Amino acid sequence: MAKKMELMADDEVKLCLVGKALSSATRIGILRLLYYNSYNVKEIAQKMDIPASSAALHIRVLEEADLIQIKQQPGSRGSMKVCSRKNDYVNIRLSGNDPDVNQVATVSMPVGAYTDCQVIPTCGLASSQALIGFEDRPGDFFMPERILAQILWSSGGYVEYKFPFLLQHNIVPRRLILSFEACSEAPNYKEDWISDITIWINDQECGTWRSPGDFGSRRGKLNPQWWDNGVSQYGKLVTVEVTETETLINSKKTSEVCLEHLALNPEHPITIRIGNREDAEFVGGFNLFGAAFGDYSQDILLSFVY
Repeated sequence: MAKKMELMADDEVKLCLVGKALSSATRIGILRLLYYNSYNVKEIAQKMDIPASSAALHIRVLEEADLIQIKQQPGSRGSMKVCSRKNDYVNIRLSGNDPDVNQVATVSMPVGAYTDCQVIPTCGLASSQALIGFEDRPGDFFMPERILAQILWSSGGYVEYKFPFLLQHNIVPRRLILSFEACSEAPNYKEDWISDITIWINDQECGTWRSPGDFGSRRGKLNPQWWDNGVSQYGKLVTVEVTETETLINSKKTSEVCLEHLALNPEHPITIRIGNREDAEFVGGFNLFGAAFGDYSQDILLSFVY
């Protein structure tokens, strides 16, 4: 996969280093040399027909600009430095972002792309074409086909997802917004089956949304034809917003958990857990709806506002 270096005019120091590195025909020649192979300093000097000391100087400039990488490898006489290309493209953005206008980056996660779960019958999974595995068999939640799920349901427990951190290292989000369609889970369906559905982000309990019922008195707007009547059909849209000071669910404050508590790190995924606390007042299970089920044409969305 191609590796890209993304630069902005605001990155003055890095931009100057890259500009300096690319201002020499010799250094560009070294980059061409590293198109398909890696070489040590001596080999580069020989192929470029320049002194080894000059090659070492050019290589240092390219390394400082993050255009090449150098690794120590065993040689016939001790170790040697082997150079290889680090990036395939350099993209430079010369327009900035208005600090008064929020930018948004969003990742869409299929409901079946959970990385861990604890489910309790009644439970099951279905794609837009058919059931996945058998109903009320928790072990089937780990079938490879689960990634195709467009609806999942459980009478308790949780499902957990890993989301990528979408922003560059130097960008700090102002808000984190999680959005998904959900309802309670009763046998067949029951409009007044209450369930306290809790959301955790990076092991922080952000709040609980009280689902008023398991909705099945009409068909979901997006449900495929094969999906039976008389079972869960659609949910409500739940929006969890973590700001610099608090957490809100559907615009109502639910906790003091803020962005600082989440300890967001570009090097680590963001863990999202949705489910019932064992000691909840109403352990009424949950249904999660994907883009092909229910009323809302979306999967689980995580947005970074910056």
